This record gives sequence, structure tokens and C-alpha cells, in this order.
Amino acid sequence: MTPIALMGIGKIAVDQHVPAIAASPDWDLAATISRNGSVPGVEAFTDIEAMLDARPDIPVVSLCLPPVPRFAHAMRALRAGRHVMLEKPPGATLAECHALEATARERDLTLHATWHSRHADMVPAAKAWLAHRTLRRLHVTWKEDVRRWHPGQAWIWEPGGMGVFDPGINALSIVTEIVADPIHVTSAVLEVPEGRQTPIAADVAFHHPTAAVTAVFDWRHEGDQTWRIEAETDDGTLTLDDGGARMAVDGTAAAGEADALAGEYPRLYARLADLVAAKAVDMDLRPMTLVADAMTLGRRVAVAPFED
Repeated sequence: MTPIALMGIGKIAVDQHVPAIAASPDWDLAATISRNGSVPGVEAFTDIEAMLDARPDIPVVSLCLPPVPRFAHAMRALRAGRHVMLEKPPGATLAECHALEATARERDLTLHATWHSRHADMVPAAKAWLAHRTLRRLHVTWKEDVRRWHPGQAWIWEPGGMGVFDPGINALSIVTEIVADPIHVTSAVLEVPEGRQTPIAADVAFHHPTAAVTAVFDWRHEGDQTWRIEAETDDGTLTLDDGGARMAVDGTAAAGEADALAGEYPRLYARLADLVAAKAVDMDLRPMTLVADAMTLGRRVAVAPFED
């Protein structure tokens, strides 16, 4: 197995990255880098430079920390000759993502911008079903409770944190994967809590050559969480629910894995192994471009203050 270092030992790392690496036939978690967290039995560093100096035998670094500080650490790893995996979104700005990609290609290194929701169980089946059909309407409903999934994470409300687009970009990563024609933002309404810098909810409209494409994102949703994509075609209506875990066509469910979402991060790390073996770059920035355009075009509406 290949040694790998994981930087940023927070909730998503503990819940998803660490178990996926532990179960992988490709990877051995050889080091962590974090100021606050660690993994039992794994060598821990608090600084990436110290890890890079002490462990030249580790060829890959997986970065699982907020997007704003990520660029500097990713660039350090690339300049030290290490392959890099980026948790979504791959950075705070498109420009820094382009700079990372240019550096990786110059040095013949792998750079993997991951979109875990694309690896949900039924996403490939949805893509195949839509491939030869004419899309007429597509609507995204992505409503969840930020207090449940991102408790106390103040960085999401600061510039670069993306607010509701932190989960919303997961939906956009699926849409850009399953819809063959490119889309772009035409308008958006962004609801921004007083005293915050990023939206807590958003309504977005997109251009598509044959379909009306819209999305509603809301981070104030209590009760049952909703992650749905509905696509109407001339040949029936497809729905993806639970973030891509379940699919139905005209109400008839398609068969999938018993625990579909458990496979997302294992699939990411399997993909990383293939990319590193080929020294290839996978840096699809379409979901992030849509978020950036929504932030640029969006009309901001002040709403009630939000306190975690």
C-alpha cells in the first residue's frame, strides 16, 4: 500500500476520510497534519512543512481543511513533489485552482479536485438514462439544517466560506455530471443573514439549450433533510433523492446498493489511486464556476441574523 498523509482532522475527515483510507487496499494512513486533531496510532504533525521534511517517503497528501487556507498548503505539497487530493470545493477562488493545476502539470504530479456526491450510488445510472433524452426541465431542491451538519463552523459564514453553496455545490457537481449540455447561471437571489458574509439560502436559474433549469438551496431546513434533483424529459421524469443515493423513473425505483452513500469516499480514494498511477490531473471546476457566477450575478437580500 502507498503511504498517504491527511491534513485537517475535523468532522469530515474523521467521519469519511479516515474510514475510507483504512478500508482501502491502495492506501496506508502514514501521517496526519492538524493543530487540533489526530488519529490513534498515526504519526501526527502540526505543520505541513515539518511533515514534508520528516516524511519524504509519503508521496501523496490529502487536504481536508477549509477552502481559504487550502491553497498555500496544496502549493507547498506540490512544490515538494507530492501528489495532492483536494476536498470539495477545491479552493477559495478559481484563480488559485488554476494556479495549482498549472503547477501540478509542470511537475508531472497528480492533482485531484474531488466531488464526493458524483460518487453517490445512482449518479452513473442517472447520467446514462439522461444521455439520449431531451431534457425539458430540471429542478434542484437542496435543503438541510446547517446546525446538524456543520455545527460551530464559523468559517462558512466568512468570505470564501460559500455559505449555503458549501452543500449546494454537491448538487451542482451532480448536475454537471449527469447533464450532457453545459449550463451557466443567468440569475440568482441570495439571502444573507445580517452580520454574515455568505448566503444561508439561494434561488438560482441557469441557461440550458432545451430546458428550464433551476435550483433552491436552503440551510435553515429542520425536520427531514431534502437532497433532490428532478429531471423531466420527453420520455419520462427521473428523480435522484438522498444526494444521489436513490433514483426513480416515473415513480419506479431503480435498484442500488443497500448502503449507497457509504461508498462515496472509498470511490474517491480508488479514483485517486488510478490518477496517481497515471500521474494524471482531474481538476473539473464546473461546479465551482457555477457558484462563483451565482455569487457574481446574485441579488443579495438581507434576512434575519443567524446564530449557531
